[in-house]
Amino acid sequence: MSPEPAHLVNDLLQPEAYPHHVDSVELRETHGAWVFLAGPYAYKLKKPVNFGFFDYSTRGLRDADADAEVRLNRRLAPSVYLGVVDVVERDGTVHMGGDGRTIEHAVWMRRLPEEGMLTALLEHNEASPELMQRIAGIMARFHERAATGPGVDEFGRPANIEANWHENLDQVRPDISITLTAGEQELVERYVAGLLRDKCDLLEQRIAEGRICEGHGDLHAGSICVAGGRIVIFDCIQFSARYRCADVAAEVAFLAMDLDHAGRTDLSSAFVEEYVRCSRDEELRVLLPFYKSYRAFVRGKVVSLRLGQDDITEEERRDLKILARSYFDLASGYAKS
Repeated sequence: MSPEPAHLVNDLLQPEAYPHHVDSVELRETHGAWVFLAGPYAYKLKKPVNFGFFDYSTRGLRDADADAEVRLNRRLAPSVYLGVVDVVERDGTVHMGGDGRTIEHAVWMRRLPEEGMLTALLEHNEASPELMQRIAGIMARFHERAATGPGVDEFGRPANIEANWHENLDQVRPDISITLTAGEQELVERYVAGLLRDKCDLLEQRIAEGRICEGHGDLHAGSICVAGGRIVIFDCIQFSARYRCADVAAEVAFLAMDLDHAGRTDLSSAFVEEYVRCSRDEELRVLLPFYKSYRAFVRGKVVSLRLGQDDITEEERRDLKILARSYFDLASGYAKS
């Protein structure tokens, strides 16, 4: 029988739980994982939860996801994703590695400097057009090598794109008048229907040209770090091919939208222009507002969903509403362009 989550987390917050020297352990928590920052390393442990779009409710599912996370992230960050380590119970306490009864698997990563995160660089006005151009070059080369063809191409078909949009539009209907207006919802719906009707041939042509690939899936500023002069792109989506496989325009649009949202349209433009130059994908420009709108709408939805959590303060709830509204405003703005 495995320890209760609270017991497991408490044990792994102790420096002696690790096989290397650790002065103190910091915990970072997401809706799907606990991340333990211990000395030069980070260890990610999946929570036993099922949110529908990912399911970690059994040990087998969590183990498979840990293996997939390492395998897929090594495509862009091989020096960061070191492997999967056993979480063991020994003498009544939980340890990271070593002898004992294996109770979980954790993703073992090299720790990245927080001051090098693109989010931090943006906050301190230290991100440059040259940095965006370097990121664009990395992503263009990555997309050129990424898997495409059967098992991937179908995610770029108009019917699947439409299904993804309808799912998101339906999921935010309860939030109308809370984080977005009925007018914004209707505007985006009309825009999506019009583009899918008018650009259907282009979307099919993108498939024939190999522009649908198994990408990163979550390319925003929080997934990029500058460490020792190197650019590290990490934390791809491993739990769903549907979210990871898409037109390269959708991937480029995510970071471009994130930079727009941060008020840095200059950096967004530098990133897009260099990507187009490196990839020779001029048609990407036609679809960029469509996919930017999609990415902004999804971000608004995700922030809105957090409003349903019971453990947030009224101040946090107010800030989340403001943040969600800003994304929905951006999504509707792209739909007007």
